[in-house]
Amino acid sequence: MRKKLIAANWKMYKTPDQARDFFRDFLPLVQAHDRDEIVVCPTYLCLDAAVTAAKGSSVAVGAQNLHWEKEGAFTGEVNAAMLLAVGATRVIIGHSERRQYFGETDDTVNLKLKSALEAGLIPIVCVGEVLEEREAGLTDDVLRRQCMRAFYKISAKKAAKLVVAYEPVWAIGTGKTATPQLASDAHIIIRGEAAKAFGQEFADNLRILYGGSVKPENATALMSEPEIDGGLVGGASLDPKSFSAIVKY
Repeated sequence: MRKKLIAANWKMYKTPDQARDFFRDFLPLVQAHDRDEIVVCPTYLCLDAAVTAAKGSSVAVGAQNLHWEKEGAFTGEVNAAMLLAVGATRVIIGHSERRQYFGETDDTVNLKLKSALEAGLIPIVCVGEVLEEREAGLTDDVLRRQCMRAFYKISAKKAAKLVVAYEPVWAIGTGKTATPQLASDAHIIIRGEAAKAFGQEFADNLRILYGGSVKPENATALMSEPEIDGGLVGGASLDPKSFSAIVKY
């Protein structure tokens, strides 16, 4: 059985004080919860506060992005070693908002994935189609291309801790959610690409999360699909009660 992973992507929300307040309220709500892995991904500036607040709990802390170079003249960027140094153990790579607004490409996703794996971070690589691609019947092609390029020249041994998140871009922040069946179909495509890249046994063990307006109201239906191995939660993860309800679906 693949252990489900529920990850919070806080995007550009919360100050360090607000992050501390969140953990103060959230941790007691999930104290005895060990069925699923729980990860919170705040902004870079809140990583230290989150790591300190989560200490002693089973909640892991991750970043929302990283640069692939080890160091250099890259103003405004943060590398894998810096994330590890403040206690982050996970990192989101290739989120649709990074692709849409900040020029992230399939190739930079590949570079970031290689860097994260090399450093020992657990990467959550995001793939997914936009509405126009969905309506044109291109979902399968888009997912295959994104996975193939992301996994390029990475060995199964190196990729052992890889997590993938399927994010239908048309469902992010819109209130629309892919039906459990639509999500499950997409996850089957992604698992197939992982099998081609890394072998069937690897693909069978790969955790594929669903991200796209996950809320307490739809978490149970989504998580009951055998192909869905957890959730990447945006807006609903900002509130401790809401996020704990999703964790305890």
